Amino acid sequence: MRRTASPLSLILLGTGVFLLVLAPLLVWYVQPRAKVNPIDIDTVTVFTGTGSYFDTRRIETVTGTPLTITRQVRGDVADSVRSGRAVWDVSTSVDTDATLPAAATHDSLQWTLERWVTDRRTNEPVHCCEETPTFDGEAYLKFPFDVEKRSYRWWDGTLGSTVTLRFDGTQKIQGYEGYRFTGRVEPAKTGTRLVPGRLVGQPDRPQVLAEEWYANHGIELVVDRRTGRILNAAIGPRKVLRAPGSAKDAVVLLDSRRMEFTPATQRTQVSLASADNRQLRLLGETVPLGGAVLGTLLTAAGTVLLVRGGRVRGRQGRDPGEARVM
Repeated sequence: MRRTASPLSLILLGTGVFLLVLAPLLVWYVQPRAKVNPIDIDTVTVFTGTGSYFDTRRIETVTGTPLTITRQVRGDVADSVRSGRAVWDVSTSVDTDATLPAAATHDSLQWTLERWVTDRRTNEPVHCCEETPTFDGEAYLKFPFDVEKRSYRWWDGTLGSTVTLRFDGTQKIQGYEGYRFTGRVEPAKTGTRLVPGRLVGQPDRPQVLAEEWYANHGIELVVDRRTGRILNAAIGPRKVLRAPGSAKDAVVLLDSRRMEFTPATQRTQVSLASADNRQLRLLGETVPLGGAVLGTLLTAAGTVLLVRGGRVRGRQGRDPGEARVM
């Protein structure tokens, strides 16, 4: 008695086994490799608000002025590929309506150019590839993947140190829910600047090495849980000058109670987070689950057809004389 398997049963069985192997492979191998910081990033985020700034032409602090912070992040693909890290160049400018568009950085109230290098999977800083400044912490331009309900160390570039941001519940941005983190920065000395003595209350001295102090009224970030992308950000920067050794603010350089992502920036961030979530959910949940269910059904169907086909062929192949004896 010889059994021969039907082509259909073998196809069903082979496809089923393939899907059963593919499902855990997507979860344990493919999806973790998709959770990486991009290297070809090119995004612009814009904060707007109202505040005070020091007008160098009028040599006085102007209050109640619309202010804009523009941040552009571009990935250095060549250095990223060469180093295996995410290498991002970050341009940040602070402007009034008079100095916009932000592309004219030489007119801005403040402009900085930084290079950030991070581990693509953990988001931890990596000190290489002409990184500047040397930074620390767990979060800055984004949070790590799979954000937890705990405190995170967020890098504040103006402070030159990390700030503890505490989990503060959830919040919806443009209808999309994220984790909310909040914190603040108490006044801290961040440097010195040579200025005319009269600016800091010392008119008898032509030049004074004044102290620069920085604080932040409040930091509020709403973050996508799965990807760590920042959906909304609000900050309250305050920069002042003090006479050497003084505890009193002499000149306000920049002060705003709240500067926040524009609605357009929020929509863009939410759209990007939604797209990334769909991809990760597809690789980590939808396809593996569907593959496991379909693989089980196909394997079972193929096995049944294989067994039944063998039995039928076995009965048809018996010797007639043997049947009569029985």
